Amino acid sequence: MNDLSQATVWVFDMDDTLYPREQGLMALVQGRINAYVVEAVGMAPDEARVLQRQFLDEHGTTLAGLMANYTIDADDFLHVVHDVPMDSVEPNPRLAEQLMRLPGRRYVFTNGARDYAHRVLARIGVADCFDGVFAIEDGDLTPKPAPSAFRRMIDRFGFEPRSAVFFEDTPRNLEPAKALGMATVLIGDGHGKPLGDHIDHVAPDLLDFLSDLTFKDAAA
Repeated sequence: MNDLSQATVWVFDMDDTLYPREQGLMALVQGRINAYVVEAVGMAPDEARVLQRQFLDEHGTTLAGLMANYTIDADDFLHVVHDVPMDSVEPNPRLAEQLMRLPGRRYVFTNGARDYAHRVLARIGVADCFDGVFAIEDGDLTPKPAPSAFRRMIDRFGFEPRSAVFFEDTPRNLEPAKALGMATVLIGDGHGKPLGDHIDHVAPDLLDFLSDLTFKDAAA
């Protein structure tokens, strides 16, 4: 479904997708993750960053890697690493307008913690634009890109994947969505990662992309 005018379900990653990466929120989270790994594993910060990258590549999130290799308190991890100030995130009323213009249902699908997700959405000013939020706790801590996380999200919200579009800033997180039949939109430059033919559209900026969409039943 490359023609997005026929979509009836719109699924959005949150971090670095619903707000620009340049606003720096994920850098704050990553800093807290690094500090947590240093404390939990007992290694130098540089070594911890290498381990984080390894866990991201192998498990999808640092938390999943830690849980697979160490004994940690997952609830404590989620609380500590997501307890960051939201000052750098700018409210975006124009994005809210464009989200509300999308026909059908709208959801957030994030590897972030539930409370953190609601804080971010409230800060941007788009919390009321969505019909549901699927956070890492909702998938029993199994993150994207695990296909099982996508299936749980789809079952939770009850939609047909071929009617849906998925927006995401990480290229490999779009692969399971495409395999399930969803249209895929990469937001940003893909963090320097290979793109691949599982990506239907590439958009430097989410707001500009949504603003350019037209719908056949839209009022003239």
